[in-house]
Amino acid sequence: MTTPPFNTVTWFQVGSDKPEQIKKFYGELFGWSFGPYGSDDGYELIHYPGSEAPSGGIAHTTDSAANHATFLVMVEDVAATVAAAEALGAKVLNPPETTSDGLVSADLLDTSGNHFGVFSPAPSA
Repeated sequence: MTTPPFNTVTWFQVGSDKPEQIKKFYGELFGWSFGPYGSDDGYELIHYPGSEAPSGGIAHTTDSAANHATFLVMVEDVAATVAAAEALGAKVLNPPETTSDGLVSADLLDTSGNHFGVFSPAPSA
């Protein structure tokens, strides 16, 4: 499996308060399959037919007001990308955060109010 280039959409997320319903919809429509992401934390991975690795995730939301679909772009430097996006008129929803395994991510709104995320992958072990 090759690593995608930086500044490309490499992940997407669908949030739903009815995850079983949305999995049935996308599974039947596109042939996607779903699997757990580690513990039972309300997040499931999406696999395309024939894919080696997951391409997205289903986030379990608490109510329909939190339902969403968003894309994430892999970047080299999350903080620099957030600063550049702000200079271009974006709004920061969630500033850069680093997970325990080293993945860095942030959530933004573009100049039309569309939600998107940026992330830098965790360093390889």
